[in-house]
Amino acid sequence: MELHFEELLGKITDFIKSEAKTETIVGSQFELGEFKCVPVIKVGMGFGSGGGEGTDTKAKGQGMGAGAGIGIEPIGFLVSRADEISFLAAGKTSGLAAVFDKVPGLIEKLTKNKSKEEQPA
Repeated sequence: MELHFEELLGKITDFIKSEAKTETIVGSQFELGEFKCVPVIKVGMGFGSGGGEGTDTKAKGQGMGAGAGIGIEPIGFLVSRADEISFLAAGKTSGLAAVFDKVPGLIEKLTKNKSKEEQPA
């Protein structure tokens, strides 16, 4: 039995390259009115393999096993209009995504408050 580990690894890698794309999971970029929306995904993958051979007084043998897993999750959209761009999280209301959603509004509030403070009374 001949082991072709490099060939197997190449086939698995090619499969992951062809399948782990935004277009195959969520879809392609699209326009909604004056907004351009680009889907964003998170990809995680793992790969493991093992092989060996052995001999005892009665027999000789070899074997190999491999496995791979992939997880793909849509996390949101990059949304642009004219020269503005923002990230719209998909179903996330807490954590880092929530912080990114609040930053533009926070900056706007700080700018308005600073303008009010600078105006003569």
